[in-house]
Amino acid sequence: MTANFVLSVGQCGADHYSISLTLRQAFGAEVEQAATQTEALQLLGQERFALVLVNRVFDADGDSGVDLIRQVKADEALRAVPVLLVSNYADAQREAVEAGAEPGFGKADLGRPEMLERVRPYLAE
Repeated sequence: MTANFVLSVGQCGADHYSISLTLRQAFGAEVEQAATQTEALQLLGQERFALVLVNRVFDADGDSGVDLIRQVKADEALRAVPVLLVSNYADAQREAVEAGAEPGFGKADLGRPEMLERVRPYLAE
């Protein structure tokens, strides 16, 4: 895998496409999609990711992104993987950081300089 391989979890198709396009153009990143928590945990166990982007509420099944963050951060084998929440809600971002995530960004910020700076430490070549 490349050093800038990203896992996007719980996004709808349109948002996954937008995130993938933004990260590919800005950092040359490859983005893999996981629809559910189970799928995300399976991929995290099989592949190495530079970054995991987690939707606040999963499009496929309504599961909580913060719950996935808690699970990842509780797993000794996965806790070092940087995880960011994708949400426009400040309270959700706060909850994610309290659960162990790095400060994330909202979909409204996608492609903006502040969003790119937020992910740059994990994806800059």
